[in-house]
Amino acid sequence: MHQENNMTVKRLTLHLLGLLFLALGVSFSIQADLGVSPVSSLAYAFSLITSFSVGIMTVIANLIFIILQVIFSKRFDLKDAIMQLMITFIFGFFIDASLYILQLFPTPDTLQMRWIFLIISFVIIPVGLLGCFNSKLTLMPYDQLTRVISEAFQINLSKAKIYGDLTSIMLAGIICLIFIHSLGSVGIGTIVSAYAVGKILGWLSKHFQKHIITWVHSEQKRINKKPQTSPLLKEKTSQLPS
Repeated sequence: MHQENNMTVKRLTLHLLGLLFLALGVSFSIQADLGVSPVSSLAYAFSLITSFSVGIMTVIANLIFIILQVIFSKRFDLKDAIMQLMITFIFGFFIDASLYILQLFPTPDTLQMRWIFLIISFVIIPVGLLGCFNSKLTLMPYDQLTRVISEAFQINLSKAKIYGDLTSIMLAGIICLIFIHSLGSVGIGTIVSAYAVGKILGWLSKHFQKHIITWVHSEQKRINKKPQTSPLLKEKTSQLPS
């Protein structure tokens, strides 16, 4: 029981750290103002056309993703939906908190500094994704929607990811064009992010995934390595005179 609790705590810690890094990466891309990653493009577009924060609009956008999951899969899992919403609220809070902290520092006002901020986001976002994916807990609604689309239309996951990203980018661009007459959340950074984040995530997974899994399951491996006394030896030991 203690072993299972310890493993659960490690998985929760890994997932929360993943969400924190993911939110920080999104905040860096917002501050760069060169276009945010596809996963947050719709939420940021909603934020630009309303007076609500990016964190609040992240919750709204992900609620839409959950509704789309139900439509495409034609089933509703209440427990899974609640878990996804809980993760979304935490993620939204982390985005607003990290944006608040970053806005305490000078805004990058040169193109060079904006690209530096964007490149930092390219590194931090994959770190967050690595933590979330390897925690083996409930996926973010956007990622879960990708899996549902893959199953509903019988296409592989990578194609579903591309279609989902392109749809999110187009919707965000259309919304911004209609309401603020600019592309808003969509820019060169959005396109580069779609490519760079996947590549960096692949490299991180190749070099660090096995170490993360080993850490999560270290307690179980330590218990399995303990020498076991055979039943026959236990019986003989119990028969010895005291």
